[in-house]
Amino acid sequence: MLNNELVNKFKSALKNENMKFTTQRLSILEEIVESKEHRECEEIYLSLKNQGENVSRATVYRTMDFLVENDFARKIDIGDGKSRYETKINHPHHDHMICVDTGEIIEFVSPQIEQIQDEIAQKKGYKIIKHVHQLFVKKIR
Repeated sequence: MLNNELVNKFKSALKNENMKFTTQRLSILEEIVESKEHRECEEIYLSLKNQGENVSRATVYRTMDFLVENDFARKIDIGDGKSRYETKINHPHHDHMICVDTGEIIEFVSPQIEQIQDEIAQKKGYKIIKHVHQLFVKKIR
């Protein structure tokens, strides 16, 4: 269940984009926030349909774009032509390893990597404001 603060933030973001608040859009927000999985729009759509939600594919795709643009969700490109989405709400910063054999997405956090990135940027006269760190891996057999 979504808290009032998050719902109000969502409503405000919709209003700023001249979009209407609908129960369908709210159900999409809830679906992405409640899950820690990395899913395609089609998977989100099918999950909502299986729960009896009356939502169209087009609404899911448009709403997911809106959620990404307004920092409710993150879009992940793992190089297979399909975008995955994950929540940014109560889901702290992390990086990803993607198995090239199975497509599995493994989340990880490395303070050492974060520190090295910051040091390199600082030495070059920059401050990192956003980054995407994805490692493509193969299972050792």
